[in-house]
Amino acid sequence: MARIEPIVVPDSAAPAGHYSAGVRHGGIVYVSGQLGVRPDGTHTADLPFEEQVRAAMDNVLRVLAAAGLGPEDVIKAIAYVVGVENWPRFNAIYAEAMGAAKPARVVVPVPELHYGYLIEIEAIADCRDDDL
Repeated sequence: MARIEPIVVPDSAAPAGHYSAGVRHGGIVYVSGQLGVRPDGTHTADLPFEEQVRAAMDNVLRVLAAAGLGPEDVIKAIAYVVGVENWPRFNAIYAEAMGAAKPARVVVPVPELHYGYLIEIEAIADCRDDDL
């Protein structure tokens, strides 16, 4: 049976609840939902939507990097966006952060998020060494 290994992200804020920023299990890394919390623990919820997206994407990429992965390893991304009208702005920043990687993705419009944030992003990534 495969073990569940927490991903420790150096120089990042500790999760605010009883969870890990990410875990590795059976060749897959699961990145918990990331808000735009800065590495020092301060919030960006009072900043414009675009800055919140950049901060949340940075956090996703930091968890992936701590697992030795990058955008090209992401299998699926899930984004929770307050206000469907924010979808185009999210999409542009997401595309910039992901580069050539185009994993499966879902964008879920939601009425509100924790701490007043407008975006939360989670991801699932392949960390196996084999080439399918």
